Amino acid sequence: MPSVVIAAQKKGYCGDLRKDASHGPFDYMNRLNKGDPDVVEAFHFNSNVENLISGQSGYLGGDLDYTLRAWPNHHRALTSLVKYSIRERSTHLPNMKFPVECYFDRAIRMNSKDARVRSIYSAFLSHRGRNKEAFEQLEAATNLEPDNATFLYNLGLMYFKQKNYDKASQYAEKAYALDYPLPGLRNKLIQAGKWHGSPAARDSGK
Repeated sequence: MPSVVIAAQKKGYCGDLRKDASHGPFDYMNRLNKGDPDVVEAFHFNSNVENLISGQSGYLGGDLDYTLRAWPNHHRALTSLVKYSIRERSTHLPNMKFPVECYFDRAIRMNSKDARVRSIYSAFLSHRGRNKEAFEQLEAATNLEPDNATFLYNLGLMYFKQKNYDKASQYAEKAYALDYPLPGLRNKLIQAGKWHGSPAARDSGK
C-alpha cells in the first residue's frame, strides 16, 4: 500500500491547501503577521480539545480537523492529533476528513521549513515503528534548527538506539552544551562506556 504522502502527490489525496478551509489556510509560523489563530482557537481549540477531553463546537475530531485545515502547521493541534491517534490506536479518526498522516503532509506543504512540524511528525512515525522515516524527519528538524537542544538530544537518542555511539555522544554533547536538562542520554552512554564528554561534564551533570 503506498504511503499517504505518495498518494497525496499522485492524486491530491490530502486536499488542496488553497480551497480546503473556510478560515485560512494560514501558516502558523507567520501567525503574528498574517491571520489570527485566536479566532479559530476560540471556537475550535480550547483546553478540552487540546487535552482530548471533549469537542468544543461539536465533535473532538471535528474541532481538530477544522483547526488543522485553517492552520495546517498548528503545532499544539498536531501534537494533540498524535496523542489522539495513539489513544484511539488508529490513523483514521472519527469526524476527521483525512487520515492522520495527511495532516502532516499538509503541514509540510504549508511550510517545509517548520522544524517543529518535522519533530512532531517524527514522534508519530516513531510510535508507528517507522524508525527510518522518523529519523529522517528528526534529522530534517535538526538541520533546520541546529541549536535546538531538544532536537539534538532526541537525535542522539535515535543514534544510541542504532548503536551508533559516536554520533549519539556527539549530539548529546551539543545538547548538554545548550543546557538540555535531562541526563538520560548521557547516563545511557556512560553505562555503555561510550560517553565522550569531559569527566567534569559527566560528574557535574552537564
